[in-house]
Amino acid sequence: MKRELCSLVFWKAIFAEFLATLVFVFFGLGSALRWPAALPTVLQISLAFGLVIGTLVQSVGHISGAHINPAVTISFLVGSQISIMRAFFYIIAQLLGGLAGAGILYGVVPPSVRGNLAINTLSNNTTPGLAFVVEMILTFQLVMCIFASTDSRRNDNVGSPALSIGFAVTLGHLVGIYFTGCSMNPARSFAPAVVVRRFANHWVFWIGPLVGGMLASLVYNYILFPSTKTRSQKLAILAGTFVEEESWSEQLDSRKRRSLECPDRRGVGFGLPKSGCAE
Repeated sequence: MKRELCSLVFWKAIFAEFLATLVFVFFGLGSALRWPAALPTVLQISLAFGLVIGTLVQSVGHISGAHINPAVTISFLVGSQISIMRAFFYIIAQLLGGLAGAGILYGVVPPSVRGNLAINTLSNNTTPGLAFVVEMILTFQLVMCIFASTDSRRNDNVGSPALSIGFAVTLGHLVGIYFTGCSMNPARSFAPAVVVRRFANHWVFWIGPLVGGMLASLVYNYILFPSTKTRSQKLAILAGTFVEEESWSEQLDSRKRRSLECPDRRGVGFGLPKSGCAE
């Protein structure tokens, strides 16, 4: 843990999570505000959330993994793919980044347009129990997509992880908006709720995504595609003492070389950078 805390790479990743979540919340919430001459549509909001996630995964995925979501971070912790220390700081950075993004949006938008700042609320007679199930399912499909599209063990052509993850976020919103406004991300729900001080049924937007993310992690990492790492290696990852065979810089250099050899397979990982081509 001490080695991780003293690493510049670690703190760059923390800042990347803060900055990415700030941008995500600003653009996501901004797309859902009700301007007098242009009321937002479900498709518009869904595309905005999907596009900003895809953009941010492409921008900071190689730095922090671009979790931008406490539910994603917890799912990687459950899958023994990041350390407890990193997960803790990631979640703090995501919540603070979300608050900053919501605060900036609140400050620049006219009072007549702010409304409730697009907070997540239950609609169409959705009960808290039903909302929990919906949020769980929405987040489950998102996290499954994240694990599958960024798994460095795959040697088939996975396409663009940034695009795939952006589509998964868009898909969730196309359905979830009708029930809960679609969260799938506790930081997205927490930030505007704090700014406008409204927390009705707020637990749904924490427990639902967290449970959905953890279930997806368990299904993918322990049933569908189990990790080949030993128990001791997994414990070392959680403690922050595990060292890969290649360093970060070596993996980046390797990825660049392999991308030149196979330019049609350039991807972004949610952890250490992936190699570019199949063996």
